[in-house]
Amino acid sequence: MNKKALIAMSGGVDSSVAAFLMKEQGYECIGATMKLYQNDDIVINKEHTCCSLDDVEDARAVAHSMGMDHYVMNFKEHFREQVMDKFVHCYECGITPNPCIDCNRYLKFEYLYQRAQELGMDYVVTGHYAQIVQDETTGRYLLKKAVDASKDQSYVLYSLTQDQLAHTQFPLGGMPKSETRAIAEAHGFVNAKKHDSQDICFVPDGNYAKFIEQHACKTYPEGDFVDVHGNVLGRHKGIIRYTIGQRKGLGLALKEPMYVMDVDIEKNQVVLGRNEDLFSKRLVANDVNLISISHIDAPARVTAKVRYRHTEAPATVNPLPDGKIEVIFDEPQRAITKGQAVVLYDSDIVVGGGTICETEKLY
Repeated sequence: MNKKALIAMSGGVDSSVAAFLMKEQGYECIGATMKLYQNDDIVINKEHTCCSLDDVEDARAVAHSMGMDHYVMNFKEHFREQVMDKFVHCYECGITPNPCIDCNRYLKFEYLYQRAQELGMDYVVTGHYAQIVQDETTGRYLLKKAVDASKDQSYVLYSLTQDQLAHTQFPLGGMPKSETRAIAEAHGFVNAKKHDSQDICFVPDGNYAKFIEQHACKTYPEGDFVDVHGNVLGRHKGIIRYTIGQRKGLGLALKEPMYVMDVDIEKNQVVLGRNEDLFSKRLVANDVNLISISHIDAPARVTAKVRYRHTEAPATVNPLPDGKIEVIFDEPQRAITKGQAVVLYDSDIVVGGGTICETEKLY
């Protein structure tokens, strides 16, 4: 009997080619498009966003062209609670979240994974660029970087558990994006030339503050911009509009370039400093998930990333008594930000990661 795979089909070219490759390997495939929100929920009328009618139709068309059943699964309530509400709450607390990580963790690899089990499927398949292999010595499943370094998405997948890794496949992890496009074009997929999405799906115009105010149904009061000594530099337009390292959009005429160093919720202040003041070497992370190893019981050498587009840097990870980890970089890193993930690597293997909850005080 053929193995069965539930393909998470967003309507984009990557998930479509992932479905094609699984079919080519002889899997019995079903396509599933997750309905995460209505366009009204994000207060913008834009057709070509994730979860638009066009995306659903593109996914359905590709699935049907391969003789696959296709279903739309309603996860709107879960997405609102686990991703959009959390996004708003974090900004209200002066924290910068990564909603793509939350979507992968709770939607694709929790709720969709549960649905796959209910349907008797053996695997959940997505169009992510990463690789899963099993360590023959330890038996543990490993998450590895994609062959195409420019498309590698292992950073946003660090929360996968051993059970999830055992029942997940990433068919695109071993090929460059150019090959993915070529396969789609060769087989006449309607989305072969479709652009990759770049923005957060529920904030497609990039206006985070507008989304937060409309989602939360409230506005956020103005306050003071201050320097590291507490001197007032001007007025900000609400703390939700600022994140660590930001320079653009401050609306101030200053003698030198200034960057956001901190957001003080209690005082409703945004602290500004110079670029060189943004560098630090230490962070603490909680909500830790380990993949290549079961625990950290002694200092270990790793490379670490503190943002998706950050270049990983050499560091030492230390275990803390409460299950948290401390990461100390060899060289100072710019704008380490609470709410973002720190992901640890051993060469091309993901050791694990966690959510940054404490950073070195910069002033």
